[in-house]
Amino acid sequence: MSAITELRESGALTRAAACAVRAPSVHNTQPWRFTRQGNVLTMHLDRGRQLTVLDPAGRQLVISCGCALFNARVSAASDGFNAFVERFPDSPTSDVFARMSVTAIAETDERAGIAPLDGAIFSRRTNRRPFYQDPVPPDVVKQLTVAAAEEGAVLMEIIKADHRTAIAQLAQRADGVQNANRAYRAELREWITADPGRLDGVAVEAVPRVDGQSEDEVPIRDFDSFGLGQLPAGTHSSSQQCLLLLGTYSDSPEAWVRAGEALEHILLEIAARGFAASPLTQIIEVPQTREALRTELGLTMYPHVLLRVGRATSSPASRRRLLSEVFTEQP
Repeated sequence: MSAITELRESGALTRAAACAVRAPSVHNTQPWRFTRQGNVLTMHLDRGRQLTVLDPAGRQLVISCGCALFNARVSAASDGFNAFVERFPDSPTSDVFARMSVTAIAETDERAGIAPLDGAIFSRRTNRRPFYQDPVPPDVVKQLTVAAAEEGAVLMEIIKADHRTAIAQLAQRADGVQNANRAYRAELREWITADPGRLDGVAVEAVPRVDGQSEDEVPIRDFDSFGLGQLPAGTHSSSQQCLLLLGTYSDSPEAWVRAGEALEHILLEIAARGFAASPLTQIIEVPQTREALRTELGLTMYPHVLLRVGRATSSPASRRRLLSEVFTEQP
């Protein structure tokens, strides 16, 4: 390998790490670290950032890191490289959730398909604002379903009236269970911030005020513990909006990584098309409602993320830690 090729590949991997840190993560915990050695980018779970009350099994932690992995793949594709990824290459319990190398051999269909999403990495937002009444066209939903399948996941549009009713009821139940848990509320408060200098957590300017007038049929998580939320209180999250349920046919750490890759693929496609999305994951996080969801909807897959999709006024970008905090280069 020539020195020029080595420099190009190392530069592509450094940029891939910079794009990876733009991924969404549960409570914006950013639970990842990256090391580059030669032509290999190793991606690590940062279990010190795991939400032990909300996410004791680490499912949301790993899904978040899967989102970061997909961003790294998109970045490499945009730079003209094919990415080769090993997921949990050491063991399913290892903190190394992926290793990625790149090569500039002939373009693959995968590389051509995801490279155009590079710009959406920086325009994507989690949007908790009220959505407009514009429907999401069926062809867009179909494209999102294909994107999920390409990552080894399943995306199901919630269409049936009884399924919409079940989701609304179970989401309200899950929201009530979590809010009644003091430990959950304490953990949540740790990740809400009004400090403009803090580079992780959920900033108050990105969450709705809570004044009892939200009119949410499918509750958006109440991040307004300090009464400082700066978005409109009336989010009007409804079971009649476009609701998409993402899952996988197994419930292992590797499946969670792939669910994260599928989630970010979907979110970037949504952003690239000018739509907005917000996760409604409480229904998944509470074990009883997650299992009830599988029963009520007759699912054979394991659900991981419920998404609300539509059009909305732009929302502020989440803050990110500096690349130097999470990325190291080794000889």
